[in-house]
Amino acid sequence: MSHVNAVLTPRTRLRLARMIVDGKHPVSHVAKLFMVSPVPARKWADRYRAEGATGMKDRSSRPHGIPHRTSEHMKRKIIALRWRQRLGPAQIAARLGIPASTVHAVHVRCHVNRLSRIGRVSGEPLRRYEHDRPASLIHVDVTKFGNIPVGGGWRFVGKQQGDWNRQATARRTGQRNSRSEPRLGTAFVHTVLDGHSRVAYAEIHSDEKAITAIGVLERAVTARRDALPDWLHFYNQHRHHSAINDTPYARLNNLPGQHS
Repeated sequence: MSHVNAVLTPRTRLRLARMIVDGKHPVSHVAKLFMVSPVPARKWADRYRAEGATGMKDRSSRPHGIPHRTSEHMKRKIIALRWRQRLGPAQIAARLGIPASTVHAVHVRCHVNRLSRIGRVSGEPLRRYEHDRPASLIHVDVTKFGNIPVGGGWRFVGKQQGDWNRQATARRTGQRNSRSEPRLGTAFVHTVLDGHSRVAYAEIHSDEKAITAIGVLERAVTARRDALPDWLHFYNQHRHHSAINDTPYARLNNLPGQHS
């Protein structure tokens, strides 16, 4: 399809070609009449002689072959280094002996040019999705973390203070290992995530049992309901609306028009 600024559309090309071929007019005169150079005028005339009116249509400018195109074997090497070792174009180019621009072009074509799009565990491009409406799909996940002593661990406060904090926390929790040494234990973070808005709710518990996860989900729903009145108060009385250039309640306070 011709672009909007094209001088010769398929219909105009046909008129030009017929004047040269059928009308026997000189190429230079016809080119001047249609305000183009003799080169494209001669090209369309030659196509008209060879193919007739059908030869006036647009053709793809894509080359039939690319002799220096990166081979599939090299592409696999580039992608493997990107996935497994998360290397950049310059590092991969140095290892494989090819230009960094070639490596970057392969990354872009294969959608691995940004590391944030590649899963750290799987090494494959991430496939993100978004549900069509809020609360239609809820994700419930549990992540396990080691407890941190109250007051900070030894990496933050030093070995001596860290040991004291560890013992104090263990005395409070009552947890010991098989050798009766202070044991901090494990914290389980239960997260509830809305599949559309990504709004999150989380609680920390000492286990990951089903009954605990069910309770977290139920409280996440109750919390959502409990937050509605505060949100409505903010929406009606404090949130400035550009459509009315004020808050909704500001319009209700002066219905009789007594206040100027």
